[in-house]
Amino acid sequence: MFTLRKVITYGTFDMIHQGHINILKRAKSLGDYLIVGVTSDDFDFRRGKINVQQSMMERVEGVKGTGLADQIIIEEYEGQKIDDINRLDIDTFVIGSDWKGKFDYLSDYCRVVYIERTQGISSTQIRSQHNHIRLGLVGNAKRLWKVANEAVAINGIDIVGTSGGEHDSCLGELPDYSFNELIDKSDAVFIESDVKDRYEQVNYALNNGKHVLCDLPMSIVSEKQHELLETARQNNCVLMSGIKTAYSTAYYRLLLMVKSGEIGDVVSVETTCTSLDEILKMPEYMKNNVWSSMDAWGATALMPIFQILGTNYMQRRITTKKLDDYFDIFTKIDFVYKHAVATAKVGKGVKSEGEMIISGTKGYVYVPAPWWKTAYFEIRYEDQNKNKRFFYELEGEGFRYELINFLRAINHGRTINYTEDSVINEISSVCEDVYKSKNVEEI
Repeated sequence: MFTLRKVITYGTFDMIHQGHINILKRAKSLGDYLIVGVTSDDFDFRRGKINVQQSMMERVEGVKGTGLADQIIIEEYEGQKIDDINRLDIDTFVIGSDWKGKFDYLSDYCRVVYIERTQGISSTQIRSQHNHIRLGLVGNAKRLWKVANEAVAINGIDIVGTSGGEHDSCLGELPDYSFNELIDKSDAVFIESDVKDRYEQVNYALNNGKHVLCDLPMSIVSEKQHELLETARQNNCVLMSGIKTAYSTAYYRLLLMVKSGEIGDVVSVETTCTSLDEILKMPEYMKNNVWSSMDAWGATALMPIFQILGTNYMQRRITTKKLDDYFDIFTKIDFVYKHAVATAKVGKGVKSEGEMIISGTKGYVYVPAPWWKTAYFEIRYEDQNKNKRFFYELEGEGFRYELINFLRAINHGRTINYTEDSVINEISSVCEDVYKSKNVEEI
């Protein structure tokens, strides 16, 4: 009686190349049926592989395109290899020789074979050679040094300098240029400058053919926000929003679960973002260099509301407490939709619990403070025994994730919509009303 000899191998298979194909061919020759495990995006992030250029589905299609895999599965968690070997009745486990000794423990379950890799070929080398950008950083040095530190971990990004960093020691040896000089030296720019300066900077960069990753709002005038998105399209440039939360694995998974109906129909979204800076004690001349609550938190607090409930609300009420005509230390924004409500609270100089609660007809999502650094969340039900907890490790401050997706968008020639244009535009519209005290109640 013929027994099918099953072989299994695993990998990221990013930007599939001849080295991958050689391993798959060798693995195929060791049996009758080849199963290929492609790592999920979540699993790659948790393992520290943050520089993967292709999505999981693109990588699966790459493996499928070789014609060598009889079956493709997804690897999603540590320890899955043993489960797969037992479940799929595997005879031989195959992996590259650079892992030699690492998987010897699997010999208790099947034969383990380490295959020599093709010399001179790797996904890392290909990413470095073909996906390389010179990135300029624009803004305040105290914010930019975190970006510069996390960019070091990314293949294909070279920080060429800053504008506005003023040779701050925390930025090391990075030179500080005028804005125009930095644009000339860069392929792309990361902008986290004062809100009042962003429109001119983004517009100038785009019209000079540079890709832009910018914090929201990009303009304090909503019409100009529309204009920037159109300018990006006309100049074939990538223009992406720089809200770190939007690119975290946990937040992305949370959105997918909510939209798939895990908690039923959403009837309420509540977000709170505050920080207790000593603004009230500062002299007037220093306040010009400090972000207001809407500058610092507005976009972050509004993003999940618009991503979950959309931008087609029926009523909006804004209540704010200001120090002057521009600077708000606290703002509360209420929305009424046809079948739901939402509230965003932001404060700079006012402190509250920075949590997010999404209420549904079957249960609710609870994200503890600080929810904008989403690494852990819970789905809670009436029957507490059914509660689910999710944890996704967040590397660093989260800047590396948005930088990786920015690089990926540039290399793909398109923006990957982690924050849709409609959301970007609506955030700008709400911020404009607060900044200009339009349709606002002041307390």
